[in-house]
Amino acid sequence: MPSAAGPVNILRGIDLTVQAGEAVGIVGPSGSGKTSLLMVLAGLERASAGSVRLAGRELTAMDEDALALLRRDAIGIVFQSFYLIPTMTALENVAVPLELAGDRTAPARAKDCLAAVGLAHRLRHLPGQLSGGEQQRVALARAFVASPRLLLADEPTGNLDQATGQAVMDLLFGFCAQAGATLLLITHDAGLAARCGRRVHLADGQVVAIDAATRRPAVVAS
Repeated sequence: MPSAAGPVNILRGIDLTVQAGEAVGIVGPSGSGKTSLLMVLAGLERASAGSVRLAGRELTAMDEDALALLRRDAIGIVFQSFYLIPTMTALENVAVPLELAGDRTAPARAKDCLAAVGLAHRLRHLPGQLSGGEQQRVALARAFVASPRLLLADEPTGNLDQATGQAVMDLLFGFCAQAGATLLLITHDAGLAARCGRRVHLADGQVVAIDAATRRPAVVAS
């Protein structure tokens, strides 16, 4: 990847196929390249070599506008930090992706999605008026409101206590199963990784082990 100090080889020789509807845990020590891999798969960072394909589309050939549209229409992302817009209510935060797409049903769909994560009573609350667990549930509803084909989750329970984190992950896995969405989950939690059908182990920017499974390809990075 490019940087102000010149190219930095964070990921090296990654060759990975993820199947449609599969849940894959990305595990490894800090600095192993987990978040960098997620950023490349989301089109938020560009690989200096190789290719990245999502549902047959070559991300490396897309310009920034095309990548933004792809993320809007096909990719949901949940981070450890919630990244909610502080001046918008929970309902407005969840509706943003649909409104950007010109969907006139955005408020109704956002309301339904918040109800699905147990926040029907918090629609008009600002992020600062919500607990950490509630904010992450809003972020989860926002990630799923546009029915993405791929969900990328980077330590989504990192800022939550164990019980709240468990509840959020139950919602996340439930959403993916119901929608048939592909899940890539970065986690340090061995228990969460074990809930995935397959685990990819990274070290020093390389895949060092994979616990196997197979189905129809959805994402390819090489």
